[in-house]
Amino acid sequence: MKDLTQGSIPKHLISMALPMMIGMLIQTLYFIVDLYFVGKLGSAALAGLSLAGNAMFLIFALTQVLNVSTAALISHAVGAKDQQDANLTLNQSMMLATILGVIVCIIGYIGAEFYLQLISQDPDTVMMGLAYLHWFIPCMALQFIMVSISSALRGTGIVKPTMIIQTLSILLNIILSPILIAGWGSGYAMGIAGAGFASSISVVFAVALLCYYFITTERYVSVDFSLWHIDLPRIKKLLAIGLPAGGEFFLMFVYMGAIYWLIQPFGADAQAAFGLGSRVMQALFLPAMAIAFAAPAIAGQNFGAQNYHRVRETFTWTAIMTCSLMAVITLVCLTNAELMLSGFSDDKEVILISVAFLKLICWNFIPSGIVFTCSGMFQSLGNTMPALLSTATRLVTFIIPALWLSKQSDFQIEQLWYVSVTTVCIQCLVSFSFLRREFAKRLPPFNLAKDSDDTFEESKINNNL
Repeated sequence: MKDLTQGSIPKHLISMALPMMIGMLIQTLYFIVDLYFVGKLGSAALAGLSLAGNAMFLIFALTQVLNVSTAALISHAVGAKDQQDANLTLNQSMMLATILGVIVCIIGYIGAEFYLQLISQDPDTVMMGLAYLHWFIPCMALQFIMVSISSALRGTGIVKPTMIIQTLSILLNIILSPILIAGWGSGYAMGIAGAGFASSISVVFAVALLCYYFITTERYVSVDFSLWHIDLPRIKKLLAIGLPAGGEFFLMFVYMGAIYWLIQPFGADAQAAFGLGSRVMQALFLPAMAIAFAAPAIAGQNFGAQNYHRVRETFTWTAIMTCSLMAVITLVCLTNAELMLSGFSDDKEVILISVAFLKLICWNFIPSGIVFTCSGMFQSLGNTMPALLSTATRLVTFIIPALWLSKQSDFQIEQLWYVSVTTVCIQCLVSFSFLRREFAKRLPPFNLAKDSDDTFEESKINNNL
């Protein structure tokens, strides 16, 4: 367990975010390798991978329920020095993770074809997506156990073991992708199915290592099967914090699905291009997201310990760091979008549409950094409903004009990207206003007299809100 209630906030953010950032950068390499080999199979395969990959947003929504609530409750318990409470949260979380994993497997195999046919009219795209999902579903099911353990460790301030294990898993995936997709060394090419199979194998490897580490090393919180009974008060706490956070990702799943549905008339090339551009965008977001993911544990421990001025300071430094990183990748997209995308497909139309997407959508990167930061702070305070309402605002303000535009005779795909940028800016303002309200409700006003150990400059930072 690491005490985050003392010491420099920026140092804690960097020390926690750096291992996650390294893991995420390696994950970026995995995305690139996957896109490269699947892209060589043609636009239908790339579109199928993108449509099937969008299902991960639904899994992220479900895993986020456990991810956010487990980390928040355990960080509060650590801050309050209540080890028994932290253990109860972990074991209830792992019990729910096991149940949800089984449910995802069953529903995934039953409903995969229906989902793909709903958002694509191209039979080849549906066939490719189905081939990928059939091998990828075990990977999605195992995410729950992995998230439950990882979030428990993050709540106690420990992130390095998770980063190392995830890095090894991703490296295994990178090695397996060309072997299984293109048949390197084996002579047997599985095609797009190999991409799904490689992901599932690597996640099985990661879960096995994570469980081994947790059982043999971690001592502050531990697996206790006697606590694997239904504890309604604790489950209600987990769901009260986790469901709105999961709802955020579910709305993103709906948002992405809506875009795929809206661009159906432009053909498989457009769907492949959007999938390629959005995957590259997600990969570029990873370093900034690492900072935002580190913030809830730091702010959560300090909130549990009633160090309210440090909660405010966590927000300020997280916003500065995430927005700075987002500004850098905005410049990269404006100046080098074609260079980043050209190696992933031989189809010039796919690259052209994808480049236009990145050059327009990058204008929402800095507002997205504020949104990520605010979401992390809502998690640390144990109230994720404002983040859900903020995301719902984005969805509504996007869907209504996008549907109207799609009915016009001069509808162009670029119009959707302009609407998207506008809605993220609106979401940024909504998230920030909600966070100001939460701070006013939950955190007493900063008092310089009571915190005489703070420097004048630190006081200015803490009073930023």
